[in-house]
Amino acid sequence: MSWKLWWKLPGKQTCHSRLAFLTLALLVPATGWGFDYFQPLPAQPPFPADNPPTAAKIALGKKLFFDPALLGADSRMSCNQCHILSDGGDDNRALSLGQNGKLSRRSAPTLWNIGFQMVLYWDGRATSLEAQTLDHLRDPLVTKMRSVGAAVQYLADSEEYGRLFAAAFPGGNAVTGEHLAMAMASFERSLLAPDSPFDRFMGGDKTALSESAKRGMQAFNEVGCLACHFGTNFAGPAPGPAMGLGDGFYELFPNHLGSRYETQYGLADDLGRFEYTGDPGEKYMWRVPPLRNIALTAPYFHNGSVDTLPEAVRVMAKTQLKKVLDEGTVEDIVAFLNSLTGEI
Repeated sequence: MSWKLWWKLPGKQTCHSRLAFLTLALLVPATGWGFDYFQPLPAQPPFPADNPPTAAKIALGKKLFFDPALLGADSRMSCNQCHILSDGGDDNRALSLGQNGKLSRRSAPTLWNIGFQMVLYWDGRATSLEAQTLDHLRDPLVTKMRSVGAAVQYLADSEEYGRLFAAAFPGGNAVTGEHLAMAMASFERSLLAPDSPFDRFMGGDKTALSESAKRGMQAFNEVGCLACHFGTNFAGPAPGPAMGLGDGFYELFPNHLGSRYETQYGLADDLGRFEYTGDPGEKYMWRVPPLRNIALTAPYFHNGSVDTLPEAVRVMAKTQLKKVLDEGTVEDIVAFLNSLTGEI
């Protein structure tokens, strides 16, 4: 049975998840349950029991990620076009440019530290990286292949891929759609951006953050941002005993309708998770987006409508918390958010 549970965290902002025993998690110490408010980046993300990472899987997934032919013989784009790994892991466009010049409906999220997300897409409709990979390979915006089977046939016809799949998945038929998804997901889980100034600060280096960033860290809590943006990826609980892979953590956005930002940036034009589930209780509900490396991933929000990080902070304060921040507080919070940029 799936339950809708609402709870309040610091700052009185309301967040939402589907998890029957979440109330138990809030009655036990935070450490170890994924609810620590400020957490450094762990050395490795969680992974499904049936897809443990191996060097061979990661190497295969990396080759697939950068191969345009996986998306069609005449494809000019690979996965790296929308998720540019040499930069912030997205494409810095409001909407991504897909096959045949078509635009995506929502802004591409970063893939750095993606293994710490419990659900994928802005509406949380994919419960694993494996499922999201196969979903992409069925999407004509992403691929020119007529089916996942056609992509598998392309791989099966390649001697090089044959060797790589056999190394990654020894025994039996190695080149399958399931194995393709498992390899790609293994590579994406390896995309970690560690050693941010924030991580060094949490590790004991009190000089790693500027005075402005330290004030911003405090303001981030006091203003109410930590209500939803907490934990390993600043996107709510990381997968663990309290909430596992596939359990969503969502927020209303806009939480308070009627601000000028709503019209200015078209924030309420998309009904969010409702458009996937049809549940009236999930109108304007979105998966809480991660904040690590946020300084590298402009423009912001599901529609890419806000160009700068200071403006995004102002928008969030007003639409989520009904607060207007002075410019000094905005600058300090932005300094803190900049400190979340890790090594890529």
